[in-house]
Order: sequence, then structure tokens, then C-alpha cells
Amino acid sequence: MPLYKTLAPNSQTTVKIWKISESYDDLMLPINLKSGSLKRVLGMKSELHQRGFLSVRHLLAAFGYEDNDLFYDENGKPHLKDGKQISITHSFNFSAVIVSDCIVGIDIEKQRDKITVIAHKFIDYEFDYLNENDSIYIKKLTTIWCVKESLYKLFATPVLSFKQHCLVIPVSDHKDETVAWIDYENKKYRYNIHFLEFEGFTCAYAIA
Repeated sequence: MPLYKTLAPNSQTTVKIWKISESYDDLMLPINLKSGSLKRVLGMKSELHQRGFLSVRHLLAAFGYEDNDLFYDENGKPHLKDGKQISITHSFNFSAVIVSDCIVGIDIEKQRDKITVIAHKFIDYEFDYLNENDSIYIKKLTTIWCVKESLYKLFATPVLSFKQHCLVIPVSDHKDETVAWIDYENKKYRYNIHFLEFEGFTCAYAIA
């Protein structure tokens, strides 16, 4: 069973990460999907996306849920029928789910050089403390992206801008926690951030 990692950042929150090593058929066989989910996965053109989708359903099972326990609102934010908070992510061969009593968001991204090309689109304040010559510049950019993506998922407001509304407080090289803010419509919202790296990927999650 490729449950890669389980984390418990507080007594109300659990994160589970899955390493997707199985084939599409192996992932599909033991899972019961509702009709909408089955139609969705069969309609995906990429097997990588299909396997990511199915691995998330295996993660739900690891939490004790079924596909039928999950639904999405008009903004695309996932919810659980029992009222627990949930956020979902997958990237290449990793997926993750966070479940909590608190409002949460999570993101996984592969660390790739091409993030430097789009950095100006999602970074503003953070450029003040970043150094392009830093040996871990790519990793820092990826972490900031993951943090802002997790904030976006948590806040679930389509017009939220990574660059204009989300601020990630700098963190030292050997820390795995920080604070981030959403500054939106003259209100400021503070979130605790955790992040980790593994096998060339970064995962960050935000907790209200």
C-alpha cells in the first residue's frame, strides 16, 4: 500500500500523502465510485490524471471515507458530508488529502526550473527577501507557490490573486513552518503554514 506519509500537525488535523506507483487498473478495481466520479475519470484523456484522481479516492478510504462522502460546491471546493474540512491535491506521482476540524488548504508541486518563468505572476512582496542566486531559489519559489495555492483553495474565492492578495512571511532554510496572510477587501486573514520536501516535490498546507 503506497501510503507514503501521514502527518498530524495538530490534534484536529491529519495529512495523508500517497505515492502513485500502481497502474490505472490496480487503482480502479478496489474502489467504488459514484456515477459522476466514474464518468469524470473515464473522460480524462491522461492516464496520469486518472491515476491521480483514483489515488485520492484511496486516500479518502484511508481516512475512513467513500467517494460518496465527498462533494464539491459551486466554486469547486471539496466538502465532506460529515462536516469535516477537506482539501485535495495531486501532482505527477504524488497526491495528498488533508482533513481537519479547521478550514484547510493543501498543494503539492514538482520542483521545476520553469517556475522562474512565471514567478512574476504570483510573487510581489516575496521578491524583497528572495535571491535569484540562492542555490535553493527554485525550491523557495515552489514553496511560495504551494503556500499560495493552498491559501487559494482554503479561501475559495475565485477572484483571489496570488500576487495581490497573498503574502508569505520569510522562513529560514531549516524551518518547515511559517505564517501567511490573505489581504482581501480591507480585511487581513492569518494562517499557519506547514511545508515539507520529498523526492523533488514540495507540499504545503494552510490551517486557519
